[in-house]
Amino acid sequence: MAILRHTFRLYPNKTATSKMFYARKLHQLLYNAGIADRRYEWKANKKSIGYLDQQNCLPDFKKCWPEYKELYSTSLQATLKRVDLAYNRFFQGLGGIPKYKPIRKYSGWTYPSKAGWKTDTNGKDGTLTLNDLGLTIKMRGQAKSWGTPTTLTITYKPSINAWYASITVKTETPDPKYGSESDLKYEKIVAYDLGTETAITAFNGSEFEEIANRRFTKTLEPKVKAAGKEKRRKQAPNFKKGIKASKRWKKANKKESQLNRKAANARRDWQHVLMQSLMGETPKTALHRKVTSDLSSRYDIGVTEKLNTKGMTRKAKKGSKRKKQKAGLNKAILDVGFGTLNKMLTYKIELKGGIVLQLPTRQLKPSQRCPECGKVHKNWAELSNRYHVCDACGFELDRDKTSTMVMFNAALGKQPGYGTDLDKRGFSSSTSKTSKHTGSMRQLGKMKRQKSRSKDGSADTLSWP
Repeated sequence: MAILRHTFRLYPNKTATSKMFYARKLHQLLYNAGIADRRYEWKANKKSIGYLDQQNCLPDFKKCWPEYKELYSTSLQATLKRVDLAYNRFFQGLGGIPKYKPIRKYSGWTYPSKAGWKTDTNGKDGTLTLNDLGLTIKMRGQAKSWGTPTTLTITYKPSINAWYASITVKTETPDPKYGSESDLKYEKIVAYDLGTETAITAFNGSEFEEIANRRFTKTLEPKVKAAGKEKRRKQAPNFKKGIKASKRWKKANKKESQLNRKAANARRDWQHVLMQSLMGETPKTALHRKVTSDLSSRYDIGVTEKLNTKGMTRKAKKGSKRKKQKAGLNKAILDVGFGTLNKMLTYKIELKGGIVLQLPTRQLKPSQRCPECGKVHKNWAELSNRYHVCDACGFELDRDKTSTMVMFNAALGKQPGYGTDLDKRGFSSSTSKTSKHTGSMRQLGKMKRQKSRSKDGSADTLSWP
């Protein structure tokens, strides 16, 4: 049993749109009322009230405000739960004190159970019925696997003037099996490195595979800058001074948002889809292939390094001489989408029962270590050094390819200067936190010695490639 979330685009008519905007406004006012109640009780009576206190007040609240009677109590409770979650984050030091939300920043509301709504779909398009509002709305979208709907969240995006329904479903999906329980032989292994010059460089022990960086942000950057410059010439809104945005500013702001959204959508699509030019085909005859799906379908074990994308894209310190360089590097990293690519490759390999091994970057130093002799060259860490030449053994190769070779050798326990006791060196598996049939190095050693027994009692041995 798996819990998945699917998002569908809603297409309400004028009457339905008016009712949905009204319901969104009521939920926004209830959210602000919940914050005001907590603030008043603390200032006046030094009393801290919680979610249950506010939930129990809903019947009296509806008597004072009759317009809330048509809305389902469960959806109102979910709005108050948002207030409680915001305060819990504040008490844990994870965020600032909750503030009142204007309607432009309030996205929508939630139905935490099956009550109050229903869907007529098998996972592709269909209709959504909101019983409390008396609406049946057409929706479009497609889910990979469909099951029993459990919760619903209605969201409005002002930037594109669109409504969305995010539906959580329980679906029967087989849990991935690892080790001796899996049908995979774990003989196909690939090491892959993410970069800015080349988006993905993969090595399977015999040949390299490179996926070029499409640079979506850089392609649209001149148009985005022009749209931003045009917007700065218009009257921008200032809510503190009570200045409203001009119609020309709204039009220019919409144009800028559309360009940014176009770049984001193109990047997301590219992360799944790749022109098969790497296989020797010309762009005109190339077939569309999914980048992450292709790698995950061909290999059972993936090897990569642990990446702290948030730390890598942190702004330069004040007074830094390389502030512009750091800003350019951050933009290049975000343009590729390191975090998203890593997540896609990991979950797709794991979904079929494969394993993703994550390297401790600081210990292994894949971008500084020679794959032949194991010597660590500190000058190789400079990003400007794109071609590595080892002064100890004479090995020479491109930077990204050298890193993948080091990671591949480390996965096999054959990397000079690093050792073979990888389990003690912090060489972890992404599956160790998600399944009891994990891919730790100790368990991989067991799989290496023996797989499951066949029907005739003989043992099927499992060896590395």
